[in-house]
Amino acid sequence: MTSIDTPQSSFEGLDISPVVLKALIEIGYEAPSPIQAQSIPHLMAGRDIIGQAQTGTGKTAAFALPILSRLDLTRRIPQTLVLTPTRELAIQVAEAFQSYARYLDGFHILPVYGGQGMQTQLRQLARGVHVIVGTPGRVMDHLRRGTLSLDHLTTLVLDEADEMLRMGFVEDVEWILEHTPSSRQIALFSATMPGVIRKIAERHLNEPAEIKIKAKTATVEAISQHYWAVSGMQKLDALTRILDAENFDGMIIFVRTKTETVELAEKLEARGYEAAALNGDMSQVLREKVIERLKKGALDIVVATDVAARGLDVERITHVVNYDIPYDTEAYVHRIGRTGRAGRTGKAILFVAPRERRMLRAIEQATKQPIKEMRLPTLQDIADRRIEQFRTQVNEALSNENLDFYVELMEQWVKDDMGEPVKLAAALSFLMHRDRPLAVPDEPEFPSHGRREYGERTYPDRMDRTDRREGRERGRDFNKVLYSIDVGREHGVQPRDIVGALANEGGISARQIGQIRLYDSYSTVELPSDLPDDFFAAVRKTWVLNQRLNLQRTEGANAGGGRRPPYRGNNSHDDANDAGRPPARRRPRREGFAPE
Repeated sequence: MTSIDTPQSSFEGLDISPVVLKALIEIGYEAPSPIQAQSIPHLMAGRDIIGQAQTGTGKTAAFALPILSRLDLTRRIPQTLVLTPTRELAIQVAEAFQSYARYLDGFHILPVYGGQGMQTQLRQLARGVHVIVGTPGRVMDHLRRGTLSLDHLTTLVLDEADEMLRMGFVEDVEWILEHTPSSRQIALFSATMPGVIRKIAERHLNEPAEIKIKAKTATVEAISQHYWAVSGMQKLDALTRILDAENFDGMIIFVRTKTETVELAEKLEARGYEAAALNGDMSQVLREKVIERLKKGALDIVVATDVAARGLDVERITHVVNYDIPYDTEAYVHRIGRTGRAGRTGKAILFVAPRERRMLRAIEQATKQPIKEMRLPTLQDIADRRIEQFRTQVNEALSNENLDFYVELMEQWVKDDMGEPVKLAAALSFLMHRDRPLAVPDEPEFPSHGRREYGERTYPDRMDRTDRREGRERGRDFNKVLYSIDVGREHGVQPRDIVGALANEGGISARQIGQIRLYDSYSTVELPSDLPDDFFAAVRKTWVLNQRLNLQRTEGANAGGGRRPPYRGNNSHDDANDAGRPPARRRPRREGFAPE
């Protein structure tokens, strides 16, 4: 084992490919973490390494960046294999690779794991991929079948080796190692270094550089930490509910990219919040102007990247929302440190997708605090807060304002028989809160029988054939047009996902979206007939569940015309209606793992 040299303090000094570096800058990476700074030079030089580091220290980028920088994209064969203990980690690592490789033309990566259809994996392997990320069991299956060859492998990564040991995969890993060329480079990462892992390293690694990163811990006792488990396309709706229900003064919302800061700030402004973006593309003058507005109370919410918010200290920031989970625990500590400063209290809220649970556990270890799961505020919670705020405003006006003119005006209106004082006050309250109602909608918050909520609307998940047939003629809006989209039940879509994509990306209200029907390979949705070109331009670039929407107007002038959408392949629910129609050709599946 050998020692390491002094690490670089910037990505520019690590000889990473310029196109990979461009993606890093766009994502918002500022400087390499310790494991990245110490691992990348060795991996770029082709050397084996042993990296001992906890989850949440940025080790995925530590091996992904040099691998992507050294790939030969002209050879569409497996050049890198990353072994992970679980399918969740395999998917997460593959997604990270894809984000770093966004400017690598023709790059293809494939996650392989049990529980996913073998035929899908076989098709992708036959087309050719550069990087395989998989669990040991499924990789062995492909090697035995002869559907995966490691003859040209240049790099093998063992990610979370101690976890693979705990799960009983050590013999499988050894078997896979024996099927790799002796000249391949190996990067072994593990949080701990038990004897069995050490023996594997001694048998299979060639004079590895050993890197050990001491886990940092941070205590943030003044900050109350909570997380919300993200589901589907509901992040923006969840955020607005939290904003409506929380008593906050100033807030920073963290996202990963500069583009997201602008997009989210604009969406919040459209919903009535005083919000602005803060990112590295803005001039220093403009950034200072945004911060000054936040300090003076002219702005309540700043949507920022990690880089732009470094060193930001504004006394009135009471809340930090991690809309996108950070890439490492150190970034999380920096983020929530924008509140709870100088003896003040603060609140941090973290949005966590199912695949990000590992990072949640790593953050809890780093902060030495459990992070409590929060209940999403209900419509009743929001109404109660608005009523309390209204009551406070009225009391302040009664105590502090000269109301003589308005008292005389109301007395005159009562004399003019415009109504009793209480009804006049009710009418004025209604007018004042027309855009932000104090009353809870009549429909139930979370319908319990086969329905899903999105915002203040509900949509049926399933309809039987009779309901579907009758629905063609009943309840139609003849000012709406019927469109089809290329995502359906087989992709796991729910109506709320479609509503979220169209409303959030297209900039329309959920109330403008009509009936949604889910079929096996596609869905249909009713939309207003007078949508602007901007809507279609935005939606054209939108993906849902790794499927491009490909919004297309169906045959027929409008949704009420009774015309069926074009036949898009077999659907077990509607076979009777499609009898005699020839099956349409299905578009070929996109290659690779994620949208290119």
